[in-house]
Amino acid sequence: MSEVRIAGGGLTRFGRFPDRTGRDLFAEAGLAALDEAGVDPGEIEHLYFGNFMGELAEHQGHMGPQMAEAVGVRAPATRYESACASSGVAVREAVRTVRTGEADVVLVGGAERMTNMGTAGATEGLSIAADDLYEIRAGMTFPAAYALMARAYFEEFGGSAEDLAHVAVKNHEHALPNEHAQFRSSITVEEALDAPRIADPLGLYDSCPITDGASAAVLVSDDYAERAGLDAPVAVTGTGQGGDNLALQDREYFARSPATADAAEEAYADAGIGPGDVDVAEVHDCFTIAEVLAIEALGFYDPGEGIGAARRGETTRHGDLPVNLSGGLKAKGHPVGATGVAQVVSLARLLSGTHPRASDASGARVGLAHNAGGTVASATVHVLEVVA
Repeated sequence: MSEVRIAGGGLTRFGRFPDRTGRDLFAEAGLAALDEAGVDPGEIEHLYFGNFMGELAEHQGHMGPQMAEAVGVRAPATRYESACASSGVAVREAVRTVRTGEADVVLVGGAERMTNMGTAGATEGLSIAADDLYEIRAGMTFPAAYALMARAYFEEFGGSAEDLAHVAVKNHEHALPNEHAQFRSSITVEEALDAPRIADPLGLYDSCPITDGASAAVLVSDDYAERAGLDAPVAVTGTGQGGDNLALQDREYFARSPATADAAEEAYADAGIGPGDVDVAEVHDCFTIAEVLAIEALGFYDPGEGIGAARRGETTRHGDLPVNLSGGLKAKGHPVGATGVAQVVSLARLLSGTHPRASDASGARVGLAHNAGGTVASATVHVLEVVA
């Protein structure tokens, strides 16, 4: 089985770009990834592309071939849709393709155009990731769903809005030097707590923004990397995927994420490591409570212990396990179909020393990327390691 190396990555700036199309955004990220890898588009044997709501935002389906054309690739191209985990699933499929020897060089990425829909339109568009019959028609929105999960957590384990505010403050501070981040401004705990409530106990700063953006990465076999003389020191050594019931009311737990736990268990076993071996992580913090649930389900903390991690400084850039050094979805931004690959690109740069926060991950050898869809009805986990 071949080792899967990350030969190059590309990101657009994340933010409000309502006049840029999905293909325009992905062309920028994809060509940047190919350029960084030193790989000609003609070498790509398959394109894996994540996108959630192209039909709603751009009246565009069948986006795989369109994105291949945008970067000059003439190869089979497939779109993957798993809500906000769309490109995480695309990464998993790309990794498996290279591992099995079906291809030596693939391009994986994602893009989402959202701000052209406006806040109300994007919120409605995102809602189709929930159960239409039993949640959406009853008025459920994702801020409301995560507020229910936060309340359930507080009732079962304790914690407060102030604990969540520390997560928001941390991730905004982490994003400050990230030129790709949507928000590069610091906030205080007091500002987070005084912000308008969007779904109690969650306030404005507990939620990620609506974002346009794209991401891409070139994955190659270790044989190809050696033959082509590529500088690709980071490999994807573990992959896992988990699932749960789509609707919250059908879940056994509101305050835990079994899909993430299952994905992590598979990825750890695949890589031959445990949670204690991870040096740095990028996790799916679409809401601050989501980061808390993620770090517990990933095995970094016992249930009920993750809520205070940011407050105690343990997951800050100065802590033992820095989480979301890129700024996370909370401050870097969340173009949903692009997020999974953006996490992988950010981690690869942190591990290889080329990320603006790399000095905060000095000596790190193992990273973990966690991407989730909806209220974590789907989740992927990937382990990255420095292998050269």
